[in-house]
Amino acid sequence: MTQQPSGLLLTMRCRLDAPRERIFTMLTEPEQLARWWGPAGFTLPRCEIDLRVGGGYRFWMKPADGETFHLSGEYLTIEPPRLLQYSFRWDEPVPDDRETVVTLSLDAVGEATEVALSQGPFATEERLALHRQGWTESFEKLRHAVV
Repeated sequence: MTQQPSGLLLTMRCRLDAPRERIFTMLTEPEQLARWWGPAGFTLPRCEIDLRVGGGYRFWMKPADGETFHLSGEYLTIEPPRLLQYSFRWDEPVPDDRETVVTLSLDAVGEATEVALSQGPFATEERLALHRQGWTESFEKLRHAVV
């Protein structure tokens, strides 16, 4: 049986050398997000967050050599410091984009934090791969931002 595109789910894990309270702050406060959000070469010049269930967010992302673009969503679950869940959509989507749900679970491992990410469902393998690369590079930037 083959997996249908509607079921494409990204899952990743990342271990960070900081307590989960600090990591949760890095995931939810605009000035902290600006330090690490986005793939390599991207910046987050502006970020608006209404951190409450039903509240929204909007990010302005800028590649090193391109125009600013936007993403936004709504907070679905907020359980500091262990769980954050939100919808994710590009404000100027390409045809293969669809709104996804991001779930970030934070588990304390001694003084470190294990972050488990899931996001989906994606419409195509290509969109899933794009997000896998983006999260991989973002987590690397986050790893450096917490030291």
